[in-house]
Amino acid sequence: MPDPTDLAALRRDYESDGIDVDGLPAEPLPLWQSWLRDAEAADVAEINAMIVSTVDADGTPTSRTVLCKAATEAGFVFFTNYASRKGQALAAEPRISLLFPWHPLSRQVIVTGRAEQVPRAESEAYFASRPRGSQISAVASAQSSVVPGREVLEQRVAELEEEFDGRDVPCPPHWGGFLVRPQTVEFWQGRRDRLHDRIRYRAQGNGWQVERLSP
Repeated sequence: MPDPTDLAALRRDYESDGIDVDGLPAEPLPLWQSWLRDAEAADVAEINAMIVSTVDADGTPTSRTVLCKAATEAGFVFFTNYASRKGQALAAEPRISLLFPWHPLSRQVIVTGRAEQVPRAESEAYFASRPRGSQISAVASAQSSVVPGREVLEQRVAELEEEFDGRDVPCPPHWGGFLVRPQTVEFWQGRRDRLHDRIRYRAQGNGWQVERLSP
């Protein structure tokens, strides 16, 4: 067994049949949905997890894993604290990258586009559908800010549980969704000898141009 700390020696070949370019849909969403269903069938954990990359106002890039909560022809939606690091970054620079990593299938989907806040009613409706504990945590946490210790958060949660005992937790004004309108959607499928398939959809006018990229 190879030494896991010898990173240069770690390698795995991919046995996929690749992407059938003759059967590609004209738009990326149906293919993304098909791949999502494949990930579910393969029992991939957190199939809607995506790596969200943003750039701060000073040009510093950051990435984090977030759950995608909606995918439509308009784009991909996730929810967060607007005052968080990613929220502030997107307020200054709305360009964004998403990456869906479905490693057990040797697949990933990379989205680039621009993020915009969803309508307030949509954020409130989703917030109301969340488990109560998640609602309380969203109110309690000043996301991305420095906190002296976990006990401070737990105390704040306890205070809010008492404050909202017997009534609904309102959606905080600083919390809501972002819609990422895609400009490119790239489907990556691992192939033997690193000769991978990379198929990119690029927004063009009212439609999409489909391109094959070299691996």
